[in-house]
Amino acid sequence: MARMRGVVAGFFGAVCCLGLGSTGCAGSDAVSREAPAGDAVRVLRETADVLVDAGSSKATTSLEMATGGTRVTIRGEGVYDYRKRLGRLKVLLPQDPAGKVVRRPITELLAPGALFMKNRGAGVPADKWVRVDIGTLSDGNLVTGGATDPFAAAEVLRGTWSATFVGRTEVAGAKVRHYRGAADLRRASRYASDANRKALDAAAKGFATARVPFDVYLDDAGRIRKLRHRFSFVNGRQDEPVAVASTTLLYDFGVPADVRLPEDGDIYAGRIAEE
Repeated sequence: MARMRGVVAGFFGAVCCLGLGSTGCAGSDAVSREAPAGDAVRVLRETADVLVDAGSSKATTSLEMATGGTRVTIRGEGVYDYRKRLGRLKVLLPQDPAGKVVRRPITELLAPGALFMKNRGAGVPADKWVRVDIGTLSDGNLVTGGATDPFAAAEVLRGTWSATFVGRTEVAGAKVRHYRGAADLRRASRYASDANRKALDAAAKGFATARVPFDVYLDDAGRIRKLRHRFSFVNGRQDEPVAVASTTLLYDFGVPADVRLPEDGDIYAGRIAEE
């Protein structure tokens, strides 16, 4: 368990020395084999554009890390505006193994090229935000923040190079089409929006491999309802890559998503304590 705690700290260690899977909304096991119209690879490469057309949604995230037989899961929930590329998530860290430390949820604001965090501890005043330049992160913030940016997760699918239709099923009461495949982060970065191009390029270079296996579930409007990526992450503290499963659930499309970024005076400019 001590080794796993080092892994969790390592993720936030990549963020200015900051100290920072599966979901309960899985679909039905009953699957229909009725094939959908359209080529699977082409359909999946266009899913990010479909989200932009949808405008906004609520999101639930889960980041599950496994090493040495131990698993740690970080969960988040919030809203995302796909047109403005702005999101707000409340991220809950795993409970301290000894049960002695009460960890407050961390509020994260996702913006083009930046990650803002509040209540992150390590000497940062409770009313201040920490700003992190995503361009400095070797994983493009697909892992480091404890949650994968929902739009960045969708843009990973722009790099889809193989995919198969698994069947029809349900996710949280919505009828969906299940696809399984693999994406290449280098290709994804070439075709991503300006907001995510640099981040995905960094991830392609920083992960143990640029190949990302995935399972994705699309509703009849072509919108992502559930997306699960499997990353292989090198955090600098382990001899071997850490297996990371990132799951994103999207729902309540069109919901108001008023995300306001901090004013300059609300951003902490002091030294971050190393945890």
